Amino acid sequence: MKTKFIYKSLLLGITISSFMSCTPDSTDEGNGLTQENIDAGFTISKTAENRYILKTNSNNYINTKWNIDDEGFNFGKNLEDIFLPDAGTYIIEHQAYGIGGILAGTASKTVVVPTSDPISGNMIKGGRFDTPDEIAKWTKHIISSSGAEWIFSNGKATIVTSDNAQQAIYQAVQVEAGKKYSIDMVASSTTPLVNTWFEVYVLNSIPAVGSDVSGTVYRNINTWAGCGKTAFKGKVSNVGCDTPKNGGVFTATATGTVYLFIKCGGQTVNGLSIDKVEFRRIQ
Repeated sequence: MKTKFIYKSLLLGITISSFMSCTPDSTDEGNGLTQENIDAGFTISKTAENRYILKTNSNNYINTKWNIDDEGFNFGKNLEDIFLPDAGTYIIEHQAYGIGGILAGTASKTVVVPTSDPISGNMIKGGRFDTPDEIAKWTKHIISSSGAEWIFSNGKATIVTSDNAQQAIYQAVQVEAGKKYSIDMVASSTTPLVNTWFEVYVLNSIPAVGSDVSGTVYRNINTWAGCGKTAFKGKVSNVGCDTPKNGGVFTATATGTVYLFIKCGGQTVNGLSIDKVEFRRIQ
């Protein structure tokens, strides 16, 4: 029995010694924890009017993110089809992530779109809030007498609220019966929202001053539903939540004028901004 016990102890000692001899003394000895810079470059190829393919130069990394026209970085693929329905100049950025989620390469390119798509061009006027003329296309709808205010500056519309106050902005749009329209916009906040609701409606008439806005919600950011509780930036179709209230497709039941209403309120909103508001025909 004693000999058997010594034999097992000897084997255990040999095993431990072998394991220790195979373990690097530092993270620089080939254990795979370091990440070298990699090529994040890409090409842009036009496939049809207003349609392009983004193709990365290599794929030797773990994750890739794209930022189209400052709409926020979102996970994507090495080959991305994009649709740019509005005329203008777009900056497209690419980030490549390697071992351990480390950002290992960045690249940027510019593409110029000469003409807007005849069907899917943006029907909103001044959706970028860049100039006084664009800002003048919007009207404030007062709901709470105080505590909430939309502010137009720095190329964005930003709302600040407190004590569960709320306010909306709106714009008239001409629609055609039976046609479908997509609604989206870029939303951002550098601080978490607290007990906040952000809702987008399409209404047939303008409510009276001091009246709330209600109806079908087409885009939605709501802290009770689980979004907006940390800093964010991206299209509401990506950063919003509560799927039944974030579908973003409106079907016109009659030809005529409707109003795109954007409402926000909450206990604490230090600055929720919107930009690139879109209302586009899709059918």
